[in-house]
Amino acid sequence: MRDIIATTSPGVDPLLTSVRRAYALGPFAEAVVSSKKPTIDDVARHCGVARTTVSRVLNGGPNVRDEVRQRVWASVKALDYRVNPQARSLAGGQSRMLALIVASDLDAQPNSFYASALELGALRECLGLGYQLLTRHVAQDRPNRREQVLELIRSQRCQGVMLTPPFADDVELIESIQALDCHAACISPGGAGRDAADGVGIDDAAAGADIARRMIDLGHRRFAFMAGIPGHLAAERRHEGLRGALAAAGLDPDEVAVVRGDFTFRSGAALTPQLLEAPTPPTALICANDDMAAGALSVAHGRGIDVPGRLSITGFDDTPVSEVIWPPLTTVHQPLREMAGEAVRALSGRIGGDRSPPRFVTLSHAVVERASAGAPPGARLRARA
Repeated sequence: MRDIIATTSPGVDPLLTSVRRAYALGPFAEAVVSSKKPTIDDVARHCGVARTTVSRVLNGGPNVRDEVRQRVWASVKALDYRVNPQARSLAGGQSRMLALIVASDLDAQPNSFYASALELGALRECLGLGYQLLTRHVAQDRPNRREQVLELIRSQRCQGVMLTPPFADDVELIESIQALDCHAACISPGGAGRDAADGVGIDDAAAGADIARRMIDLGHRRFAFMAGIPGHLAAERRHEGLRGALAAAGLDPDEVAVVRGDFTFRSGAALTPQLLEAPTPPTALICANDDMAAGALSVAHGRGIDVPGRLSITGFDDTPVSEVIWPPLTTVHQPLREMAGEAVRALSGRIGGDRSPPRFVTLSHAVVERASAGAPPGARLRARA
C-alpha cells in the first residue's frame, strides 16, 4: 500500500513516476519550477472581486453567482494560485485531508495508468483548493475492505473521500462514510452509487455502443468482450452498450464470447488464448480497459496473428499505454483527470456547506481511432469485389 500526500513521495517506483510525468502537463508542470507565489489578494485584484468572495469560491461556499465563480476560477488558473493547506488548517481547525480510494488486487500488478491519472487530476485540484491528498489502494475482495476505508478516515481525519469502482457503488460503505461526518464522491458509479452521493463519470453504455458501432461499420460480425472485475458496474454498462449496438444492427448479442479479467495486462494475456482457439474465433475483441487490451495484443503478436488484418483489438480509457504499444490501440477516451478534479470540487462544496441533493456530472467521451482496429479480411474482399 502506498499513501501519497500532496506531492510525490521519494522512493516511488519508476513506472508510477513516469506515468505521473506523462500526465503532468500544462499549469501543473509550470508550477513545479515557478518561484512566484501569488496571494489571495492577487486573485481578488485580478478578477475584480472582494477577497471574501474569492475565499467563498475556494471553499465551495454558497451565494456566489456562476459568472463570478467562473471569473474567480479563471484568475486562480491564470495566476497558478495555491492555498497554503497548513495555514488554512490551523486557521479553520480542519484537517483539509481528502482521500482517493482505488480498488486493486494486491496479489496482481495494479492498473497503474488508470490510478495515476485519477491521482494526478485530484492532486492538481487539491493544490489549488488547499487540500492534502492521500491515495490508498484497497483490495476489493477482502472481507474487511469497508473497515480499511473507515479506519483511514478516522486515523487521518479525512473530510472527504473519493471512491472508484466497485467501491463507488457500495451504498453501505457510502452511508458508513457519511455517518463519520465525512463526505463521499463517487467516480464512475454504475448503479445505486449515483443516488447515494455526488458522482462524476461518462455515459459508459453510450461509450460501449459507440466503439461497437465503429467495429460494425468496419464490417465485423464476430465479437468477443473482455469484461472486468465483478461489481465494476461502469464496465458492465460498457458491455450493455455493446449488446445494444449489436442488436440494433441485426446481430445476435448472445453470440458474443465473454471472458472476465481483472483490468490487468496479465489477465488480458491469460484470457486471450481461449478466445483465439474457439471454433469460430472473433475478428473484433473489445476490452473493458487498455491494460487488458495490451495483454491481448501481446498474445496476438506471440502467435503471429496480424493486428488488425486478422484480429482487431480495442481498449477503453485512452491511457498512455494505448499510444506506446504497437499497433497503437483504438480506444475510448474518458477524461480521467477531469473526473477526479470534478470529484474534488464536489467534496470542497460539501465541506463548504452545500447541502443540496446529490448530483451526478456526466463528462463527454470519444472514440479514439488508431491502428489496432480495421476491417476484417472478408469485409475487405467484399469491398474490392
